[in-house]
Formats: sequence, C-alpha cells, structure tokens
Amino acid sequence: MVAARGPPTGPPIPALPPHKRSTNYGYYNPMDDGGSMLTQVQGTYPPGLGEPINVIISAYSDSQVLQNTLSNGGLINYFQSFGFSTECLGQSDDSVQTANLGDGNGYLNQTAVIRWDYGDASLGTCQETVEGGNHFRYWIQNGQSADSGGIFMATSYEMPIAEQHNIIVNGYNLGRDWLVGNATSQSTIVPTANVTNTSTYSGQTSFNNFTYATTVTYVSGLLQNTSNGINHYQSVAVDGLNAIDGLVAVLTVKMVHQASSSPSGWVPLSTTMLAICANFVQCTSAEWTCRPKGLLWTFLTITCAIIVSLL
Repeated sequence: MVAARGPPTGPPIPALPPHKRSTNYGYYNPMDDGGSMLTQVQGTYPPGLGEPINVIISAYSDSQVLQNTLSNGGLINYFQSFGFSTECLGQSDDSVQTANLGDGNGYLNQTAVIRWDYGDASLGTCQETVEGGNHFRYWIQNGQSADSGGIFMATSYEMPIAEQHNIIVNGYNLGRDWLVGNATSQSTIVPTANVTNTSTYSGQTSFNNFTYATTVTYVSGLLQNTSNGINHYQSVAVDGLNAIDGLVAVLTVKMVHQASSSPSGWVPLSTTMLAICANFVQCTSAEWTCRPKGLLWTFLTITCAIIVSLL
C-alpha cells in the first residue's frame, strides 16, 4: 500500500514581494497595473495624444548593460555602440514627455532623449538636433510594484528643427525598425512592411572596447494597430494604413567582451570640451546633463551646428 501524501510539514515558503515577482518576458505589461504603452505629450491637438513606446530592452539583458551609466559598458555606452548618443553638449529637451510603466511610479518625465549621432558620439547629436533623424526617449521600469529594470523606449524619426521636429511619414514604425537594424548590425534595412510578431534579428555592436550581442523579437499585444490617440496621426499614417502597426521590438542584450581599461592617454573629446567649459556649466551628477549657462549655450549650439554641417 502506498501511503497518502499530505501537505509539506515545513514552514510555508513566503511569497515574493510584488516588485520581485517573476516575469516570462523580461518586463511587466504596464497596462496590467494602470499604465500605458503610449506616452503623454503636452499641447497636442486634439488634446490627449501620445507617442508609442515601441522598443523595450528586456530585463533578461545583462545587468551591467541595464545600468543607466556611460561608464563600465553601461546603457549609454550600449546606445553609442549602435550610433546613438546623448543630447548635444548636454542640453535638455524642452519637449518633455511622460510615461506610466505600471510600476507604481505613476507618470514620470523621460529619463533622457537619445539621438542619432551621425558617426560622432561627442558632437553628432548636434547635427541630429538641426537636421533631424532617429531618436528616442526612454524610461526605466523600476517602481516598487513592478521592478523589472527593463528599459522602455519611445522611438521615432523626426524632421529637421526648421520643421518643428514633426515625425516623418511612417516615422514611428521606421524609427523602431532602423534602430533594430543598427542594434543588430544588419547589412540591409529592416523591411518594415514585412515585419510581423514572428520576426527576429540578432547581431553584435561595439564601442569603447565593449562588445554587445543583441537579439530582437517583435511582439504584439502591447500596442494596437491604430491611429487612435497617436500624436501626428494625420501626417504619420501612410497609404491608408494606421500610424502604428502595433508591434514592439524587445531587445535582449548580452555583453560578450569587456574592456580591461581605457587606452593609455586617451581622452574623449566630450571630456575635453567639458573641462574647457568647467567654469560656465551647471551640472547634475551625470556628465551628459551638463549644459552651459545663458548666452554661452546659444553661442555653442550655433557654432556646433555650423561645424557639424561642414564635416
């Protein structure tokens, strides 16, 4: 006879706190706890429009990559490895957007705006600011009710500043897919019209002696295939299609090579410029948020734009 099995006699296993609960995806769905995959944009017409959060860096990425730092191969260095960098001379974007990631923090301002750097991580984003290009805002899902550590990014391709940085036709989908192509070092442009929720891409990028392997999977269900509620919906929608296709690119990033130390005697151009301006800037704890005061900022911005345009 087989003895009946009763409940375990040991003490019960305590439940994980909410912010440590397991996730099958490397992020928590913001809509599960009152959040949204659309940002909030001020001053839209009609009011209440937002922009899609269409890229997520999964919490299954290496923890070193998810650290919001420039040093030690962190998140900013990863962005620079595929052609994006921080704001021109540390300026702050006046067009702040907010997002609620369903993590208990409510709506928060963007952590930063990251722009295509046109091949120059130090000054190239000045060119993007003037001429337009790919860019994204990002937020970190780290509230107490859903602390995944995932990075949520609202990506789009914008027009030049002379055209008020409006979004190009199909610019939300194209911005997402061009970012994916760069992050995975594709030899051809990702074909946006053919992307589905079964599409995957992978590849490697490097910067400052750190090398990253990125795997991308497109998922559906987080965004709708729609124009409803989308900022610039009238001009972004193309050929009778909706402004966004409802797909989100989920990136999982692994560090496959780490720098042992910086090259001897090497000083980044951005560091040199910041040293020259040391008596004129106001800074927070992050180097890339330093910006010159008053008229000096205006002068440097114009000068930088002219220099970059001549390169």
